[in-house]
Amino acid sequence: MKKNTRTDADVKMGRPTLYKDEFVEQVKGLCWLGAIDKEIADFFGVTETTINNWKIKHPDFFESIKEGKLWADANMAGALYKSGMGEHYTEEDRVISDGDGGQEVVTLKKQIPPDYRAQSLWLRNRRPENWRDKVEVDTAIEIKETSVEFLEENFIKVMERSRERQRKLREDRGLDEYAQDQTD
Repeated sequence: MKKNTRTDADVKMGRPTLYKDEFVEQVKGLCWLGAIDKEIADFFGVTETTINNWKIKHPDFFESIKEGKLWADANMAGALYKSGMGEHYTEEDRVISDGDGGQEVVTLKKQIPPDYRAQSLWLRNRRPENWRDKVEVDTAIEIKETSVEFLEENFIKVMERSRERQRKLREDRGLDEYAQDQTD
């Protein structure tokens, strides 16, 4: 009987990788367009797990994703900021002159007003402790058995003192019969 003489180096596990070096530039472009990992996986026809494995096995692929997402996020943040601040710009309009039939260039200064939705989004994300829509209130109360017993005892003592004050008030006002009826 012949023994199997193959080593671990001779045997490759699993199917061959679908990864190609040109994916580095493609993935950067996808990230510039705002793609998330799920969309990247769909584009390459693989699962998110495969994308995560490629990030580990191919550092240049991972760096390309990070750079692309950083660039896209920075541009979006800049656009959001600009939208929230509003903007002034000049625009040239050509108007036909009445006199000679020539053209006169008219420069107009225009304004884009700030967008309150952009301002709100910026503030809610940058300063959530001050601008969050949802207010979190901690309503959890810890009631221990000793707390309940303490409340019961104090309630009984307070009620006894209250009855005693009522009895004294009735005596002071000359309502002794009522006080005597209560004691009998």
